[in-house]
Amino acid sequence: MTRISVGDKFADFSLKNQKDAAIDTASLNGKKLLLSFHPLAWTDICSRQMQSLEENFDTFQSLNTVALGLSVDSVPCKKAWADSLSIVKTDLLADFWPHGGLALKLGIFIDRFGFS
Repeated sequence: MTRISVGDKFADFSLKNQKDAAIDTASLNGKKLLLSFHPLAWTDICSRQMQSLEENFDTFQSLNTVALGLSVDSVPCKKAWADSLSIVKTDLLADFWPHGGLALKLGIFIDRFGFS
């Protein structure tokens, strides 16, 4: 399986965010995507990683870039976590079912741990 690298192109995908809304990358045509995978919600480092995306939201927009936080956590988990971190502008996507399906396609799913 090939792993994704910076600048690689890949097929569009659709995942639900913390607001239970489908985010379809086909609708982001012409924008750069920053896919920020984190192993699991509710961990300190992952929290800081997602807060950094939120803090830099306007900078990403000025660079025609959409930053997306992704993990195998469920939508309700993502919602509670985003609320606790005050993340309102950045989409946190649930690669929940099939479990890690997108991460697997991108070659970054770590099977023995069950996350990307």
